[in-house]
Amino acid sequence: MDRRSFLKLGGLIGGALGAADLLLIGDALANPAADGITSLPVLDRVKAEPGEDVLIRMQRELVRAMNKPIEKRRWGMVIDTRKCVGCHSCNVGCIMENKLPPGVVYRPVIDQEVGRYPNVGRKFLPRPCMHCSNPPCVPVCPVKATWKRPDGAVVIDYNVCIGCRYCITACPYQARTFDFGENWDSKAASGNDGGLALQTCRKYGQEPSFEYGSIWRRREGVIPKSPVGNARKCTFCVHRLEHRQLPMCVTTCIGRSTFFGDLNDPTALVSQIAVQNNAVNLKPELGTAPKVFYLL
Repeated sequence: MDRRSFLKLGGLIGGALGAADLLLIGDALANPAADGITSLPVLDRVKAEPGEDVLIRMQRELVRAMNKPIEKRRWGMVIDTRKCVGCHSCNVGCIMENKLPPGVVYRPVIDQEVGRYPNVGRKFLPRPCMHCSNPPCVPVCPVKATWKRPDGAVVIDYNVCIGCRYCITACPYQARTFDFGENWDSKAASGNDGGLALQTCRKYGQEPSFEYGSIWRRREGVIPKSPVGNARKCTFCVHRLEHRQLPMCVTTCIGRSTFFGDLNDPTALVSQIAVQNNAVNLKPELGTAPKVFYLL
């Protein structure tokens, strides 16, 4: 996008957030929808234009998808490995969004060295949960704490999970980790900053996570149950989707290498990219039918 187009897009968005829209937003906040979710009408005012940022298009498509019944949606993600620069912004954004503790990671970025010296290079492979159509983690759960939603997202009920870790063993993509209850401040050094780093770690550890639309606090004796002692994984940020927001890893990708949307919508960007000849799944021979695709 050139400077002229960028400024034009900024003007459109700024105009959409003008006085008229502020009134609409005020009305929406004062009169929430029946389902308790407030959807701001800003994107409805921004018309699609050639060369617009893909985030704008995907956000518009997300709003359209959320207006459909849940069983009519099928979430999918495409990651363009040719654009990924290994910045780890998706990983960091995911950690901050979900308040992940040490040892729990939802979207690691695998760093590989390819080629032979002196012609060597690096390849990066972000690896979220695959949200398989045939998830092997579901049937092994003895208490049915993990299941597949009607929209295809595979989720975990922390209040039911007993921490047996069968699902971690069953996942062929190593997309699940276990929450052992560790905190960032347990091994943080005070240093010469007057303990500022330690205080920051403690403050972060006290902030709740809003996964699955609930408030999860990492201490005992709270309701709902703390996720400590449970298996944890990428959720496609279903708590953000309910508020018409893209997953955090999508919005923080500086190279625009991650695409997300409704695979049941043939006009959606993610659907058009997922059917390209160079779109592949990880370990297709297992028959899990992942809903995460990679462009090679």
